[in-house]
Amino acid sequence: MLRDLPTDLVPLTDEQLAVVDLVRTFAEREIRPIAREVDEADTEVPWGIWRRASEVGITAFALPEEYGGGGFTDVFTQCLVQEELCAGDSGLGNFIGSSGFFAHPLMELGTDDQKERWLRPLTAQDPPLSALCITEPGVGSDAASMTTRAEKVPGGYRLYGQKTWISNGGAAEFYGVFAKTDPAQRSRGVTAFLVRKGSEGLSFGAPMKKMGQRAMVNCEVFLDGVFVADEDRLGEAGQGFYGLMHTFDASRAILGAAATGTARAATELALEYAQQRVQFGRPIIEHQAVAFRLADMATKVEESRLMTWRAAKLLDAGKDAAAACAQAKLVASEAAMFCTWGAVQTLGGWGYSREFLAEKWMRDAKLEEIEEGTSDIQRLVISRRLAT
Repeated sequence: MLRDLPTDLVPLTDEQLAVVDLVRTFAEREIRPIAREVDEADTEVPWGIWRRASEVGITAFALPEEYGGGGFTDVFTQCLVQEELCAGDSGLGNFIGSSGFFAHPLMELGTDDQKERWLRPLTAQDPPLSALCITEPGVGSDAASMTTRAEKVPGGYRLYGQKTWISNGGAAEFYGVFAKTDPAQRSRGVTAFLVRKGSEGLSFGAPMKKMGQRAMVNCEVFLDGVFVADEDRLGEAGQGFYGLMHTFDASRAILGAAATGTARAATELALEYAQQRVQFGRPIIEHQAVAFRLADMATKVEESRLMTWRAAKLLDAGKDAAAACAQAKLVASEAAMFCTWGAVQTLGGWGYSREFLAEKWMRDAKLEEIEEGTSDIQRLVISRRLAT
């Protein structure tokens, strides 16, 4: 039931059905079996699964066809894929889908030359990792308050500042860096730049020790006079915040799909266990408290999926979708937290142990309520829209 997509409500094309089947099979056969191993390896980059995913085209499926990608540039199909990846495992699923987060502002603001130089390598047989550098030690959801600065010099810019919690930091070859070219202008002073690993003045902190989603390494990124040529400024000066907000809308919808996948995986595990575990002479699914909890979990999965699909469809139609994306991420992230808690609760002592993935997914799910704007920020976005 939980895997049955509501295609009677939103029909899928043959191509979309095929990519869902491909990714679902990959998640079951390649991702799920190594989820525990990767989690316990902690700060090691899981290059093996990255390369296997690239071989079948999953890492590049969302990139434009003219640059060698799969051509599924619409947010809706990206949500379909992200749910399946994260139903395998959310940490690995978000790692495998990370190229899309780097590519969104590039596709939004980049020139044809920039797309050729920075997108095409991501569709190669052994593609590099990429990263977006936005968050700073004192700046999280309020991206307009960033303090990293870009000083104009002959032929380009020099970047100075510090970024933190950068996914794929240190392991990535390509970095999209957001900095202030005019600090007095707040959001209108934000500009985006493309930076390669190995650039003089670019350095990295040690990998951070995290609660969950350990498949993707995070670290601090230091910019000490990093030179960026004019040709690698992304969009016009001061246009970076515009590209960033569009990226956030898309990423919130996609993260909503990721959280839906986590919620689905946890609910499926709890359901399977409840059907097999016998207490007081009957399977625990026949006990009302367990049955009702499973009913709530299944309902939250369906609710999350539908709200995510709605947000994605609005984005693809070119409509104002900021509130819908905030709602999708809010509902889905909190559903993931509830369903992973429900799985641990249903499995009892086994849920609390590392014999099952329930406890890992519960740790993973917490990030979905924090990244790309906390649940409080999503409620703020929604409440402001209600007030207008």
